[in-house]
Amino acid sequence: MIKMSRKQSKLELVALTLYDKPFSFSWSYVMRQSLVMGNWKMNGSRSDGLALANAIAAGLNDGDQGIAVCVPYVYLSDVHDVIKNTPLVLGGQNVADQESGAYTGEISGAMLKECGCTYALVGHSERRSYYGDTDESVATRFCQAQKQNIIPVLCVGETLEERESDKTFAVIDRQLNAVIDMAGINAIAESVIAYEPVWAIGTGKTATDDQAQEVHKYIREQIAAKSQAVAEKVQILYGGSVKPENAKAIFAKPDIDGGLIGGASLDAASFLAIYQAI
Repeated sequence: MIKMSRKQSKLELVALTLYDKPFSFSWSYVMRQSLVMGNWKMNGSRSDGLALANAIAAGLNDGDQGIAVCVPYVYLSDVHDVIKNTPLVLGGQNVADQESGAYTGEISGAMLKECGCTYALVGHSERRSYYGDTDESVATRFCQAQKQNIIPVLCVGETLEERESDKTFAVIDRQLNAVIDMAGINAIAESVIAYEPVWAIGTGKTATDDQAQEVHKYIREQIAAKSQAVAEKVQILYGGSVKPENAKAIFAKPDIDGGLIGGASLDAASFLAIYQAI
């Protein structure tokens, strides 16, 4: 049995189904870099953010990789200055669906890039629910990020009502295909996908590891139906309340390549413990 550190790469054995030959398959070893990404949301002061970034960076070794934080816009440059010579990389929490112009309150991809961002979240469940982001606007934001060589982190996931109505896969299809239709399947290879089980966040309900894996597997299969190579490459993160206590079991699932971490990313020790669980 081959065993490697998932912080360097994820090695898994997958069956490559040939979709035009239903019962034919071959085996291939696939290497995927794992990723743990913190989303600080609208939390903390400037001093809090700098202290947190310093503490996370101090807990990393020179050879570490696959760890990032998405911080509030107003702290991007300050945090970048703190982490620029460390393995910790920077992301924005959203990106405008326009390149520039009279769009008050928006932050363009070019602005994020100038602040040192490698990643940008698009379509986060809170943006969809509270601020009216649509599948089309999310797809446009995705394209704007890639236009500036920023890696978009496409967030997808179903609500409690959709889950209980057995619409999980239909919602995933709709959200994913909106981006593929606009950007093309090859663009997915240069992105990250994050599955957020919205129904299990703040509702008192809990998604099991197997439920998470089921949806991650479905996402990868839908991408594979269009491009096996893209499906093998794309990182799919789990965004459903990952904590130090459950991270190892979640990350052991074959189609879960890491996590998009909310509350636990606001504590350096907890965030680093999750990262070490990869």
